[in-house]
Amino acid sequence: MSSISRRAVLSATAATAALGAVAACSSGGSNSESVGSGSGDGGTGGTGKGAVKGTPLGDGSTADTGAQPNQPKPEKLKPGERPPQFVVFSWDGAGGTDDGQFPRFLKLAEEHKAAMTFFLSGIYTLPKGKASLYHPPKHSVGASDIPYLSDAAVKSTIKLISQAWRAGHEIGTHFNGHFCSTRSDGNGVNKWTPEDWQSEIDQAVSFVTQWKTNTGFTDVDPLPFDYKKELIGGRTPCLEGQKSLLPTAAKLGWKYDASSPGGLQIWPQKVQDGKIWDFPLQGIPFPGHGFQVLSMDYNILANQSAGSTKGDPSKFNDWRNQARDAYLAGFNRAYETNRAPFFIGNHFEQWNGGIYMDAVEETLKAIAGKPEVRLVSFRQLVEWLEVQDQSTLRKLRTLGVGKAPTGGWESFLGTAG
Repeated sequence: MSSISRRAVLSATAATAALGAVAACSSGGSNSESVGSGSGDGGTGGTGKGAVKGTPLGDGSTADTGAQPNQPKPEKLKPGERPPQFVVFSWDGAGGTDDGQFPRFLKLAEEHKAAMTFFLSGIYTLPKGKASLYHPPKHSVGASDIPYLSDAAVKSTIKLISQAWRAGHEIGTHFNGHFCSTRSDGNGVNKWTPEDWQSEIDQAVSFVTQWKTNTGFTDVDPLPFDYKKELIGGRTPCLEGQKSLLPTAAKLGWKYDASSPGGLQIWPQKVQDGKIWDFPLQGIPFPGHGFQVLSMDYNILANQSAGSTKGDPSKFNDWRNQARDAYLAGFNRAYETNRAPFFIGNHFEQWNGGIYMDAVEETLKAIAGKPEVRLVSFRQLVEWLEVQDQSTLRKLRTLGVGKAPTGGWESFLGTAG
């Protein structure tokens, strides 16, 4: 197997760290003034014209409305049964800014019966005027390498997150300030301790669960779920800091972490003494090159336009096709061989003319109707994995990248259970 290029690895660490500089997790803007006017209505996630049915929690920012709708029932594989091909589309930041990407992909998911994971940045529920409420570890009060949103964009975010949860999508966390190791002072999340991560998580949860107090908004319905129970995993800024995060994640009872860069397309396993499922971004074939690229929009961009989000327009069409074909190559490699779950990471952005958004849409449309393909959230994948026999999972993990079971699935898993 060809290796992931050094440049591609940089796009998972140093290059992805530059996301803070380009406001990657908020929109395609490049500064705090260019993001999130929030002119849209945020879809159908609540308008304030009628209370959400359920038990209000805390200050009424959230409510317990019962079990999440539209959740599949995980089923144990029968002996000799071929595993489904799971695909997880996930979104870092998940802000309701005015570029229309959040509602665009909610609609696409509905049309193709797909579930996704939205990693919400906690400060996207905190208006810029209340930035002093954020005390980031090892940084000054209110500091953040991604911009705070306007009041209108905060409202839109809350509505869209509500809509997403009702549709069956998962709401995870992308934490808060998005501090990367490539900062000029080198003071990124890679230097955080487990205690720092605990503080960051506590604050992210507080911003989401106390947005009514922090904003004073009276025209937005509460989030229809208990975020403290909903939150079972996240993805760190810049894919950094996982080692120190894991002890805290395990202490909190989280089920998974999606922060590791440079993973392989093999069946996942648990880390942190068997407590946390590790769902890394994966190396996938990069058409036209002898190396692999990580399965995220920015990592592909870093290898096309050298990290610039405003590259040569004459190359946009070729780059869009290359991005789509990379995703499809990764999908097909798993689908036709070991059936390892496939993870695609994204941001709501308009980099290089929005070509990566188009590539993701084209990819989803191309794979959604294939037999035995399940477009799921990380939460749903965890639930499926945890009902399987351990002997089945151990056998699946023996299949290398692009390796189909010798003798076929019936023989390979015939006695697994």
